[in-house]
Amino acid sequence: MSKGQGQAIAKFERLEADSGIDPSGMEAPLPAERRDSAVAIFSEYGLTDRLTLQVKAEWQSGEDAFLDYEGRGPIEAGLTWQVHRDGANAVSAYVGYTQAGVGRNAGYALPGVGERDWEVRVSAGRSLPGFGGALGPDGLFVEVQTARRLRDQLPDETRLDATMGALFGDRWMILGQAYGGAADAGARWLSVEASLVRDVGDWSVQAGWRQTVAGRETPIAAGPVLAVWRRF
Repeated sequence: MSKGQGQAIAKFERLEADSGIDPSGMEAPLPAERRDSAVAIFSEYGLTDRLTLQVKAEWQSGEDAFLDYEGRGPIEAGLTWQVHRDGANAVSAYVGYTQAGVGRNAGYALPGVGERDWEVRVSAGRSLPGFGGALGPDGLFVEVQTARRLRDQLPDETRLDATMGALFGDRWMILGQAYGGAADAGARWLSVEASLVRDVGDWSVQAGWRQTVAGRETPIAAGPVLAVWRRF
C-alpha cells in the first residue's frame, strides 16, 4: 500500500464436509458432518511507500465428531516490505506473528494454529494486458505466494497460494484462487476458490465458493465465501 493508504476486508465463510481424504489419498466418510464458520477482519495500511502493516483477526465456530468450539480465532500482525516494483511486476516479503485464539470449553486453543506462530512469506505478482473485444477482460494479473509457518506445539507448515484475476471495466473483477499447503507431519491440502467482486466507490463486495480438491488427512469441505472491502 502507498504511504497513508489502506484497506479493510470483512470476510465470512461457512464450510461443510461429510467426507475427507485419508493418509493414502483415498476419500472416506467422516464419523460425523464437520462444519466450520469464520468471520475475519483483515486490514493493511501503508506506513511508507514500501512498508505496509497488516493485521488480521477472526471469530471461529465449528463442530465435528470430536470438537464443538466457538471463540476468538488467531490474531496475526506483520509487516510487508516491497522488494521491487515496476510498471508490471511486484515482489514483496512478509514477516508475521500469530497468537492463538481461545474458545469455550475450558479455554483451549482453537484448531488450526499453535500457541505462537511465526510466518515468513514471499509474494510475486505480474499484471498483463487484456484480451480486448466486447467480452474480453480489460486487464489480467497473477500472483504467487510461498510461505513457511513455524508453529508452536504443532508441526511446521509450508504453504503455496496463487491468484489470477480478470478486470472488466473499472467495477468488476473475477478471481480464481488456490490455497495449498503441507504440514511436516504429513497432512496436505489444496482448495480452490472462485469469486466475483463488484466495486462501488471506495467499497467492494465479493461473493464466491470454496472447495477442497486434493490433500491428505484433510476434510473435503465446500461452502460460500462473502466479503466486504473498504479502501481508505
